[in-house]
Amino acid sequence: MSRLPALLALTLTLALGSVTASSATESEALRDVVVVGNSADGTVSFIDSRTYENLGSLDVVPDLDAILAGMDPIRRAAYEVVKQQAGGDKFVDDAHLSADGRTLYVSRGNLGDAAAYDIASGRQLWRTHLDGFKADHAALSPDGRTFVVSAITAAKAQALDTATGRITGEFATGTYPHENMYSADGGRLYNMSIGVTSLPKALNALKGAKQVTVADARTLKVLRTYTFDKGVRPAVITPDGKTMYAQLSYLNGFIEYDLEAGRTLRTVEMPFSAAGAALKPDDYPQNSAHHGMAMNGTNDKLCMAGTIDDYTAVVSRPGLTTDGFVHYEPGALPYWSLTAPGGTHCFVTLSNRDEVSVVDYRTAKEVARVKVGDFPQRERAGKVAEAALPGLSR
Repeated sequence: MSRLPALLALTLTLALGSVTASSATESEALRDVVVVGNSADGTVSFIDSRTYENLGSLDVVPDLDAILAGMDPIRRAAYEVVKQQAGGDKFVDDAHLSADGRTLYVSRGNLGDAAAYDIASGRQLWRTHLDGFKADHAALSPDGRTFVVSAITAAKAQALDTATGRITGEFATGTYPHENMYSADGGRLYNMSIGVTSLPKALNALKGAKQVTVADARTLKVLRTYTFDKGVRPAVITPDGKTMYAQLSYLNGFIEYDLEAGRTLRTVEMPFSAAGAALKPDDYPQNSAHHGMAMNGTNDKLCMAGTIDDYTAVVSRPGLTTDGFVHYEPGALPYWSLTAPGGTHCFVTLSNRDEVSVVDYRTAKEVARVKVGDFPQRERAGKVAEAALPGLSR
């Protein structure tokens, strides 16, 4: 009889241990998502990359009123100028998820800063003001420790420690740095600059240095620069680091560029829509004819947003032949392309419709349309912790 309590205690311990282990496994479960920065309303939407369900959104400008109230006259004047040049409030420029799916890192456009948020609670973990007056595209290092953001008016890319928000380094770029991306092996950083977009095309020579800057990802030492006549917009680089496909300011299409030789191999002009052909180059949004490019998981197809033409084009490489188009409603403004986890579908933001279009690379057909927030732009793929999802607003 004396052994019975011990047996009961052991049974209870094992049962509780099983429950605890089950809870731990559940809390660590991750879901593949695409996060979409809704730049005008300052939120980030989370879309299940397989079911296309909008899981909810996170407010990433909860401190907006306090920030505006605390600006001195010079910074407030600069904020208003940036706002005017951007065509209105653009609070979310880019957003990335931590590897554990619990933290969201955001570059906050017109506010000129970067911030981190605990997704489950919505609590701001840190906020760091960058040099200059506007924060642009961002990249998260493969190890998740560094968040690199373009300080666009300061002509530099700045690296932040994701744990603290502390600026740990920087490197000089061309004028108005835009996209940042890591090489496939994580060893290099690429920054694309677009030049001063507020100047007309006739003054292109005065827009500044339009280039791709390559830096060592660890030391941030600049290794090489490539100079272009027009601003370098969204781009993709092949895993071997030899070839870049890039959209350029004013070009209704894209180029294929040899990164070893430093020269353009091919320029591909895509068809204009009637509305696109009627526009003057100075009427293109931020100088962009086409703005959005992605490559599928097998690296043999490109997905390109025809911004002024209201379509998405799927193009096969290496021949660079067009497989097909997805045409949108007039004025939809497709503004970014992203290959979702799995590598078979391309997510395209339709900024003026507050929607995301999901395009099948294989068929070049739209398979879903997802409603998101106000003026979606940048999208990034990642994983979100299931346990953090209750923190999102529906």
